[in-house]
Amino acid sequence: MTPPRTLWAQTRQRAQRLADTLRAWPWRQTYDTLRQRFREDRLGLTAGSLTFTTTIAVVPLFTVMLALFSAFPVFGRFRKVLEQQVLQGMVPEMIAKPVLLSLTKFAAKASQLGALGLVGLGVSAMALMLTIDHTLNGIWRVRSVRPIAHRVLVYWAALTLGPLLLGVSLSVTSYVLSASRGLVDELPGGVSFLLGLLTFGLQTAGFMALYRYVPNTFVRREHAWGGALFASLGLEIAQKGLAFYLGQVPAYATIFGAFAAVPILLIWIYLSWLIVLMGAVVAAYTPSLLSQVKRWPDTPGLRFSLALAVLKALAGVQHGDRKGLSAVGLARWLRTDPLQIEPLLETLQALDWVAQLQEDEGEQGARFVLLVDPDRALVAPLADALLLRQDTLTQGFWREAGFDRLTLRQVMS
Repeated sequence: MTPPRTLWAQTRQRAQRLADTLRAWPWRQTYDTLRQRFREDRLGLTAGSLTFTTTIAVVPLFTVMLALFSAFPVFGRFRKVLEQQVLQGMVPEMIAKPVLLSLTKFAAKASQLGALGLVGLGVSAMALMLTIDHTLNGIWRVRSVRPIAHRVLVYWAALTLGPLLLGVSLSVTSYVLSASRGLVDELPGGVSFLLGLLTFGLQTAGFMALYRYVPNTFVRREHAWGGALFASLGLEIAQKGLAFYLGQVPAYATIFGAFAAVPILLIWIYLSWLIVLMGAVVAAYTPSLLSQVKRWPDTPGLRFSLALAVLKALAGVQHGDRKGLSAVGLARWLRTDPLQIEPLLETLQALDWVAQLQEDEGEQGARFVLLVDPDRALVAPLADALLLRQDTLTQGFWREAGFDRLTLRQVMS
C-alpha cells in the first residue's frame, strides 16, 4: 500500500505537470485546428446525422436502462430522485422533466412490442454505435476498420454492460445514502453536489473510453483523457449557456407551448454531438499540438511527396539500432501531423513495402520498418497508387516519365 506522504507527493507532481502543460499549451493553434477540422471533416453535417440517429435510438437505450433499474430493488425506492439528478446533469434543467416523462412513456410502449419490434429497436441502437464508429475513425484518419462482426459484438456488449454498470454505481450510491441519511424526497445540497460530481466523472470516463477504444488505431490514455475533459467541460458550459439563453429569450415556449421540449431537446443533442466530436479532434490532434508541428500544405502531389519522405526516413534508420520508427516518430522526423501520414502508412503496407511490427506499442506506438530494397524497387506502384493511375488516357505520360524504369532510390535522392 502506498504511504499517504508518497501518494500526496505524486498527486502534487501530477498537478504541477498538468499546470505546466496548460501554461505551455498552444491555445491559438488548437483553435485553428478545431476550425479547420470542423470545415474539412464536415462536423456540423455529421453532428446532424448523429442527432437524427440518436433521436431514433434513445428510446431503446432508455428501455434497457429502465429494465436494468427495475432489477435493483434498492435502487427502485430511490429511483425518482436519482433519475432527475442524473438527467439534469446531461440536459438543460428546464426540459429535464418533460424529457424524462416522455422517455418513460415511450419506453413503456416499447416494452410492449413483439420480437420483431424489439429487434428493430436494437438495430436502431446499433446503427447509432456504428455511425459513431465510422465518424471517430474518420477523425483519426483510419481507413481499415474492424470487421463488422467484431464491432457488432463489442457495441452490443457496450449497450448492455454500460447501463448495467451505471445502474450498479447508482444503486450503490442510493444504498449508501438511504442507509446513512434515510430515504428523502430531495437530496441535500452537499449530497446533490457529490452525485453531480459522480455523474461528471462517469461521463468523462465514458468519453475517455470512447476516444481511446473506438478508433481502430493507437490512442494514448493521456490524450483520450484530455479530449474527454474538453468534451465534459464543454457540455457543462453549453448546458448553462443554453439554459441562460432560453431563460432570456423564451421564444420556443411562446411558439411551441407544451411542445417546446422537443425542439430544445433536438438542439441540445446537436450541440452535444458537436462538442463530443470536437473533443475527439482534440484527442486526435494532441500529438501534433504538443510537438508544435504544422501539416504539410495540401498541394497537388502531396501524398506522393509525403510517402517518399516517409520511405526515405525509414530507409535512413533501416540499418540502425531501432530498425524502424513509429507513426509518432515519423511525424516528429518529418515535422508534420501524425494523422497526415497514417493513411500513407496504410497504403505502403498494402503495397507490401512497409510493415508494422507486432510488439508492445508503448507510448508512441509500434514501429514501422521498410521491407523493400530502395535500389531495386521500382517507383511505379507507388506512383500508380498516390500520384497518377495508369490507364489508356495516361499511358503516354507514364511512358515518357519513365516510372517503370525509375527506382525508389533514384526518386528519393
